[in-house]
Amino acid sequence: MVLLIFGIIVFVAGTFAVRFEPIRKLATGIKFTGILLVLLGLASSCFKQIDPGFVGVKVLFGKVQPDVLESGLHVINPLLDIKVMDIKTQNYTMSGIHDEGDKAGDDAIRILTADGLEVTIDLTVLFKVVPVDAPKILNETGLDYNVKIIRPITRTAIRDNAVYYEAVALYSTKRDEFQNRIFNKIEKSFRDRGIILEQMLIRNITLPASVKASIESKINAEQDAQKMQFVLQKEKQEAERKRVEAQGIADYQRIISSGLTDKQLQYETIKANLELAKSNNAKIILMGKGNTPIILDGK
Repeated sequence: MVLLIFGIIVFVAGTFAVRFEPIRKLATGIKFTGILLVLLGLASSCFKQIDPGFVGVKVLFGKVQPDVLESGLHVINPLLDIKVMDIKTQNYTMSGIHDEGDKAGDDAIRILTADGLEVTIDLTVLFKVVPVDAPKILNETGLDYNVKIIRPITRTAIRDNAVYYEAVALYSTKRDEFQNRIFNKIEKSFRDRGIILEQMLIRNITLPASVKASIESKINAEQDAQKMQFVLQKEKQEAERKRVEAQGIADYQRIISSGLTDKQLQYETIKANLELAKSNNAKIILMGKGNTPIILDGK
């Protein structure tokens, strides 16, 4: 377009150059150059390439056209102004860490919960533009839809829904429920404006220091209680083992004492002495209740 306008200007300049004697001889060359520039401008303005993942929105004299140019090479009206819009998945991050989010500085969302505590939330929104709605977005919002749609709608939805949850529940048991609730709220608002909400990621929830200390104290107390239960269970098992062992010993002694008689003991003594007598060494063995020793020779 710039080349086309410049060529027209050069051609007009060459037309007026014939009126001035000093440059009359150059007029033909100037007009020829202007015509050449116009032709080159027309050629370049009639072709437009749209890269993959983008669409082109046509604007003619400030009016947005309803149809879009998909990726590829297109022959277009040279008077059209093509606005290229991204239709790939995009992300918008609001974080309390400096230079991590899309906006410089601390951009985390601070909310008040149902119990009146201030909680800080870091999150990332994944979204993409609906291709057929690109002209609508350009006409109604502009190319800065991140600032005009994504950011304010997300922050408002989070603040409006956080009041239904207590801080500790929001941090632990109700986190998924809270995320699903605001996802459904934001998705509808985005869809009405030609944007698809793909995912909303709550990256971090920061509680007040006093609440965080209370939670850590409670967790430590629960861990200590579980440890004590383990110790008590172990002691009970050890006591049961000793009781069973003692009962087994008592039963063994009872069985032995009730099953042995004097004659059986005497018989077992004789057998043991005979085995002893079979050894190569001489020995003296006292048998019976008398004091007279009996010498047994195993040879």
